Order: sequence, then structure tokens, then C-alpha cells
Amino acid sequence: MLMHRGIGLDRLNSLPRARAVHALYECCCNVTWAARIADARPFADRDALLAEADIELLALSQADLDRALDAVAHEPAGEPSVTELARITRDRIDHMLGPAEGYPEY
Repeated sequence: MLMHRGIGLDRLNSLPRARAVHALYECCCNVTWAARIADARPFADRDALLAEADIELLALSQADLDRALDAVAHEPAGEPSVTELARITRDRIDHMLGPAEGYPEY
């Protein structure tokens, strides 16, 4: 379960680096990846964030990929691969950001 659920892109873009790394770590379970994504902020839109997430997954070392795959082993997935890790990471990013239209005001 994500602790940073529904924070929205604007808030992710404005978080201090350490908090952004923490929120992003929940999406991929890899500090290297999370730090690179945090350092690439601000993102213009969700698609830009997802594209950067994919690029940085492909840039990870085999050891980092193995650790990230081990961390998401409990997720329903097919064969452990970068493709499956990317799918899981994208799903977690979507949950972290919340709906594109935002949450209603109460």
C-alpha cells in the first residue's frame, strides 16, 4: 500500500527532494531510480513522468534491477522482467498521483 497515495503531480513536483525520493521509492523500490526521477522534476504532465520513469528503469544496473524485482515479487506479475517492473511501477505511479481530474473538495 502506498503511503503517498493521491498526492498529485503538482505536489510531487514541489516536494523537497528527500520527500520526493521517499514517495517515488514506493513506486519502484529502488533508491537509485527514485533519486534520478526526483532530480528530473518538475514534470510538465503525467506522461512526462511516466516516460522518464521508463527511461530510468532501463538505465539501472542489473543489480539494481534485481533488487527492484525482488521487492515487487509479491505483486501479481508474469515472468520477472524489466517490462513487468515497468508495468508495476507505472501502476504505482498512477496510484501515487491519483486521478487526473483530481480528488473532489470536501
